[in-house]
Amino acid sequence: MSAPTAFRRRYGASPLHLLLVLASFALALYAGLRLFEGDTVGVAMWFVGAALLHDLVLLPLYSLTDRAAQALFTRGPDDGRSTPPVSVNYVRVPGFVSGVLLLVWWPLILEQVGHYTAATALPADGFLTRWLLITAALFAASAMVLIVRTWGRSRAQRQARSATK
Repeated sequence: MSAPTAFRRRYGASPLHLLLVLASFALALYAGLRLFEGDTVGVAMWFVGAALLHDLVLLPLYSLTDRAAQALFTRGPDDGRSTPPVSVNYVRVPGFVSGVLLLVWWPLILEQVGHYTAATALPADGFLTRWLLITAALFAASAMVLIVRTWGRSRAQRQARSATK
């Protein structure tokens, strides 16, 4: 057995992938060390708080939401098993992007930042409206893609049925 084959069998990916993963770890370590040069206790508390918030609040919340979306879109095949179709992803993706946008911009969306205008000379109002419009546009675009793909799939199935008759 050659060395590349043995490496791929043990690691599961190419050596280039391993090199990129190690480089990303080195970059993250460098950034972490730079962060700790300033307010070490504050940064450590922020990381611990973020981990606890994610594990105790956000993970159960989005897991429950995903289960509810799967239950809405689940259909049972002929053998009695229920499987979530791919169409649940048309809700997951815009929901995820909207959630990330909310997570990043929540102080401005909820108008919790009083010094924003003083620091940037830009108005702090309108972020909620913009976020809602972006969320609506994401879900509308996702619905359009779903409709087009469903229509194309059903058209191909109709053509296949008419060709076999």
